[in-house]
Formats: sequence, C-alpha cells, structure tokens
Amino acid sequence: MPKVQIKVMDNGSFRVTGDVELIDAEGNKYETKPTFSLCRCGMSQKMPFCDGNHKGKFESCVRAKAVLDE
Repeated sequence: MPKVQIKVMDNGSFRVTGDVELIDAEGNKYETKPTFSLCRCGMSQKMPFCDGNHKGKFESCVRAKAVLDE
C-alpha cells in the first residue's frame, strides 16, 4: 500500500496526497480527490476542506523537530 502524505503548508492548509478515506464523526464519507487540502484555520466555508479564506489572515509555520540519535 502506498504511503499517504500530509504536508503542513506554511500559513495554510494540510495538503493530503494519497488514497485516504475521510469520514465525519458519524461515519459519513466525504468525497475526495487523490490530492486535497484540509482547513486548519477554521475560516473555510467548505469545512473540512480549505477554500483559501485564510489568505492574509492566518499565520502558522510549523516545523518538525529533529530526532536525535541517542
């Protein structure tokens, strides 16, 4: 099975690439494409998907911490 990738975009969405199933809290499935973006700012009118409403209004640049060998 190919690996799914979720990329945290600077000042934007979570970009999801791969064969995933997206479901809500009640088990209902969302229709998705092979690549789509999930909102992380809360401003989208198409939740849980990103619609670009964050542009110029949301700042977040998250970086993974390096894992040090012990």
